[in-house]
Amino acid sequence: MTTDRNPGSAPGIRLAAPAPGWAITADVVVVGSGVAGLTCALRCAAAGLTTVVVTKARLDDGSTRWAQGGIAAALGDGDTPDQHLADTLVAGAGLCAEDAVRALVTEGPGAVRRLIGTGARFDTSDTGAIALTREGGHHRRRIAHAGGDATGAEISRALVEAVRSAGLRTIENALVLDLLTDATGRTAGVTLHVMGEGQHDGVGAVHAPAVVLATGGMGQVFSATTNPAVSTGDGVALALRAGAEVSDLEFVQFHPTVLFLGTEAEGQQPLVSEAVRGEGAHLVDASGTRFMLGRHELAELAPRDIVAKAIMRRMREQGADHMYLDARHFGAEMWERRFPTILAACRAHGIDPVTEPVPVAPAAHYASGGVRTDLHGRTTVPGLWACGEVACTGVHGANRLASNSLLEGLVFAERIAAGIAGLAPLPAPLPAAPAHPSVLPLIAPESRPGIQRIMSQGAGVLRSAGSLRAAARDLERVDREAAADHPDHPDAPDAPDAPGGSAKAAEPGVDSWETTNLLCVARVLVAAALEREETRGCHWREDHPDRDDPGSRHHLVIRTAPDRSLVVARTDGTAFPPTVPREPKP
Repeated sequence: MTTDRNPGSAPGIRLAAPAPGWAITADVVVVGSGVAGLTCALRCAAAGLTTVVVTKARLDDGSTRWAQGGIAAALGDGDTPDQHLADTLVAGAGLCAEDAVRALVTEGPGAVRRLIGTGARFDTSDTGAIALTREGGHHRRRIAHAGGDATGAEISRALVEAVRSAGLRTIENALVLDLLTDATGRTAGVTLHVMGEGQHDGVGAVHAPAVVLATGGMGQVFSATTNPAVSTGDGVALALRAGAEVSDLEFVQFHPTVLFLGTEAEGQQPLVSEAVRGEGAHLVDASGTRFMLGRHELAELAPRDIVAKAIMRRMREQGADHMYLDARHFGAEMWERRFPTILAACRAHGIDPVTEPVPVAPAAHYASGGVRTDLHGRTTVPGLWACGEVACTGVHGANRLASNSLLEGLVFAERIAAGIAGLAPLPAPLPAAPAHPSVLPLIAPESRPGIQRIMSQGAGVLRSAGSLRAAARDLERVDREAAADHPDHPDAPDAPDAPGGSAKAAEPGVDSWETTNLLCVARVLVAAALEREETRGCHWREDHPDRDDPGSRHHLVIRTAPDRSLVVARTDGTAFPPTVPREPKP
């Protein structure tokens, strides 16, 4: 790992994959079908741009549909964007880019109203006004919700219907592979693999001068997460291979109240929304003691990083593996009306929140960092844009404020669409792949659980130099073994002097591509977490327990060099430098 501020040239790295067997063309290709991707696609199409949506599963299968709590915006009487800004800056622990936050909170109310105009139906009060609740870190009720605790599902429904009504071309069940660039280094589209039933080789290409990454998060890099199975960091990994800069990957938010299903539980875990605490639920230990009182002025409604740390500390003090969320005082009627989804999930696991406290523990939930963008969603690669969880706009800083994620996806998707439309007519790409791209050795799918365990043990809620170095070493071993198994490596199994002689390189396929992406983002996350020697927001270093102000009030910006090493730079303060496109080689 080296430190450098020179953006350098594109690394020219791609996944091992068959050559595209089919191709289509468009003005814009949007990769992802959550609130960010579908909003951007609808706005681009409305501007007259030929738009294609590529999504990894079905249109409604992204992270958005799992969002329970709601969407934050200054919509209530007496609330203002400035108050929303103040709460966001506090939650971000001194690292928010204030200009990005101001854009979010100022444009947020209008963006929510346009979402309603698209067809989203939010819960209303007896007077017909939008019903607003409160969540952690908010000093006012400003969270609009739908279906009680099914906000994401309602937003997804409305946007999917709008996309289908508009007749946008969609490619479902398609894993994006790599960015295509033209002879000047500008974006020229993407390669992808359509996962059709019984289809052995579905690799193709969408040629377009504008690519928008809206691929969601990377929670599957950990053993236990609230993220769906599709959240394998594909967008961040693609961007790194293409030479884009990423930032703030060390700031992974661990949601404080995830339904505890046992120490061996893996994969997607049920979320118990922060809105439950917003309506008055209490965090208690096994004896029924409320341990958040006195720890923060907002008690259970403190920002998520503070609540998660308090839970972890209490667990350590008592040698417990979980705490409890007590909302028995809600009564059956309130649980059934306000939180029907959570109630059903708890009961499906043999827990009845109406009559007993709910066991909870923190689990990986949201990536505050991602592909670095400017205020208009532009990355450091010309023609590549990013919005939603895959992006790092600077809005979240070191810790995301509850329910700002859906709003960020909405606001910055609209900004990207406006920016792309303002470029029309879009520049015609000059198709040309790099002369000699470096083919990335694929990681065998059976390595995936091991990568997740490495990350959960070494880079989870609690981190230290020792745990992070061990994680980096173990991840490097996985990478090195895959490289040694690659047919072009001198120590490959079919080489005459190969040690062992029984290993086999992973074959191209969805499972190996996903596992390779997970390893890529894991290595960058660990490198950033090692570099940041302080505790700030949702990054908790046991060996550096204090926040280092002003010494560490900067962002870490990382890119991949052509030799696949990581190049790390620090910003001058909390503001990001412009996303000046790298100069392509002549």
